[in-house]
Amino acid sequence: MNDMSYSKLIGGLKKAGVDLDRKVLANMAILDAGAFSRVVQIAKEANA
Repeated sequence: MNDMSYSKLIGGLKKAGVDLDRKVLANMAILDAGAFSRVVQIAKEANA
């Protein structure tokens, strides 16, 4: 959906200083896809 592996997502979030665990990310993906997409974008920018 967001074209990023879990390991790259977590790595990017750590680089960006975002501390969200797997459970929070899963709930966000289900309940608020827009917010989850923004989190993925933050991770992509940190990995760039």
